[in-house]
Amino acid sequence: MHSVSSIQENAFQALDSFQIEIPSWGFANTGTRFGKFLQPAAASTLEEKFSDAGMVHKLTGITPTMALHVLWDLPNGLSDAATIKTLEKQYNIASGSINPNLFQDQEYKFGSLCNPSAEIRGKAFAHLLDSVAIARELGSRDISLWMPDGSNYPGTQSMRRRIEWLEEALQRTHAALAPNQRLLIEYKPFEPAFYHTDIADWGMAAHLAMHTGPQAVVLVDTGHHYAAQNIEQIVTWLLHLNLLGGFHFNDRRYADDDLTLGSIDPYQIFRIFHEIHLSGPKALLQTAFMIDQSHNLKGKMEAMIQTVATAQELWLKAALVDREALAKLQTSCDLISSEELFRDAFWTDVRPLVREWRRLRGLPEDPLAALKESGYVDRIARERGGKLAAVSSYA
Repeated sequence: MHSVSSIQENAFQALDSFQIEIPSWGFANTGTRFGKFLQPAAASTLEEKFSDAGMVHKLTGITPTMALHVLWDLPNGLSDAATIKTLEKQYNIASGSINPNLFQDQEYKFGSLCNPSAEIRGKAFAHLLDSVAIARELGSRDISLWMPDGSNYPGTQSMRRRIEWLEEALQRTHAALAPNQRLLIEYKPFEPAFYHTDIADWGMAAHLAMHTGPQAVVLVDTGHHYAAQNIEQIVTWLLHLNLLGGFHFNDRRYADDDLTLGSIDPYQIFRIFHEIHLSGPKALLQTAFMIDQSHNLKGKMEAMIQTVATAQELWLKAALVDREALAKLQTSCDLISSEELFRDAFWTDVRPLVREWRRLRGLPEDPLAALKESGYVDRIARERGGKLAAVSSYA
């Protein structure tokens, strides 16, 4: 049995070890393929995104970095880095992962790095090099690559040649990385490609990472899987192969729904976190926790804080699993006892521990309530509402 003080000490150590990156696009107006529902408090400028991110970090204490999308946040490329450095100091938020954009331009109708046109492939590769340079200038470790390349109809593209083009482009990108930089390779089974997608699953992404070089790893987006897939098993394999680079966390009921974390299946995130805890401190240092939510019905600030707080609570729940006792029960194949031990940690109400951790660190015990009391959302809604700018990942 563990004493109350030792449980609290272990809990606080687990909470101190956890940080999660928030996305700039999570504060902007987004929507569906059919339309957008604009919010008066949504951010439409880079400074507004930094302001919102700074407020989230002020209230939660665990979101010190913001992921940036190159074309949305740095439309002028590397020359925008000076502006970002000024905003970093002003709002106490550092630049996080740098996300290239290989899906927005009209030239990418038939692909980017896998396009049959050598000229278009060259343009996509140049954009990757620009993204690496931006990351280096901003001191960002990770370049997070998702590309939608694929095809919709059998026989319309050579899947073999596209593999070769992709391997070549990623190897050349890897050669441009600084020693402390990483290339995170993301995968997605479908959408917008509905016949074949060039990086469709974790196996393809793992092959590309190994083929690309030692600074290439895999990024797991929890929304990018078929409904029946066991994501924590995928995470375990990537940890075993030393290929897990990070996550894009969101939740989904059907496909890539971009819902707030834990809104559909919090037990899944708990199971994923458990596997990372099992792998020890080294795995934690190598794993980038990032949010990738961008839906449009909840308020942007409220939804972000809700997700951050949920992630923190689920991380702590997973830390409470008695792994030594669990290992013994697993070895003896005591199915009921091992499952109940596992479930007990998940059902533990950790909110009092999290509130006490926040209090001792000078943070609001209830970040959502503190956000409401601050009047921040009401103020930015008044200031920004007249613009109602549709800054979005969806055209």
